[in-house]
Amino acid sequence: MTATYLEVAAATAAVDVAIRNFFIERRAEAVALGPDFAVMVGDLESFVLRGGKRIRPTFAWLGWIGAGGDPEDPGAEAVLSACSGFELLHAAGLIHDDIIDASRTRRGHPAAHITYAERHRASRFSGDSQIFGTGTAILIGDLALIWADVLVRGSGLPADAQARVSPVWSAVRSEVMYGQLLDLISQARDDEDVDAALRVNRYKTASYTVERPLQFGAAIAGAPADLITAYRSFGAGLGIAFQLRDDLLGVFGDPEVTGKPSGDDLREGKRTVLLATALKLADEQDPEAAAFLRASVGTDISEADLARIRAILVDVGAVEQTERQIALRTDEAVAVLEASSAAGPAKHQLAEMAIKVTQRAL
Repeated sequence: MTATYLEVAAATAAVDVAIRNFFIERRAEAVALGPDFAVMVGDLESFVLRGGKRIRPTFAWLGWIGAGGDPEDPGAEAVLSACSGFELLHAAGLIHDDIIDASRTRRGHPAAHITYAERHRASRFSGDSQIFGTGTAILIGDLALIWADVLVRGSGLPADAQARVSPVWSAVRSEVMYGQLLDLISQARDDEDVDAALRVNRYKTASYTVERPLQFGAAIAGAPADLITAYRSFGAGLGIAFQLRDDLLGVFGDPEVTGKPSGDDLREGKRTVLLATALKLADEQDPEAAAFLRASVGTDISEADLARIRAILVDVGAVEQTERQIALRTDEAVAVLEASSAAGPAKHQLAEMAIKVTQRAL
């Protein structure tokens, strides 16, 4: 294993190799269980590998290197496999999230529950196609969650490293589920509080996107407490900035880039920080605009109304304030990183990652 593994692009490619190898092993099990299961396993493999930037495994990998991990070490391959578990955890979250949000697309393709509903109709199966599609997608998402654990536990990490990562891995899986629950409750309550939206971001996104992956990698390396504290502070701030960028992309993003229709967050009634900020500012500046936002969110918004909502978000200053928050949180996170004891090459890569994940183009 060469030093090129320090490069983010190389780490991304290596994660893909690790995931492919994992699925090769799973295919034999699937075939033994039956042809229907083998088809579903193939679907999951395609879902995981056909898109995504491997952000979470890369943060975990760089967290390990920053804590003294050596990519030339013979055990580095086991580390990479363990870090790849985050991609299956991510896949489980996406599949379930699309069901919860009734999203029809993901990464430019039909969402899993839509795919299975269409397959049900095409096969002329009995029963309700939508119920079949939802049920099957739930099971596939559950399988991804189970196999994320299999990938981590079966990675080949030494027993002492497994013992150190176990509580981190348990925590991140619980936090993702808690974040999903908070998101559902916040949406059902029509919550307009910025702090409540930030709390959802903290657990649904920041935890498993940056903070816990870095801690995971550091735990494998047996990092000192001060570095883990720095990683967690860096990760929490950067993870929220990452989600704030996603909030903007959900309203203003190009569907060709995001893989989802623009405005879906608003149609689904997502209680984002961007929306909470806009409602607060509109109440102060333009009550008529605030009333329009409240009446529109969570409905089948037309393109004309979406254009008006976008204009309101800009005019009341919600977009500008969100951009300021992204910049501030990113700068603060990078400052914590720079002051940390993380190894130089990884520190440089992490700083570059911070810019990359928070400055994605609209």
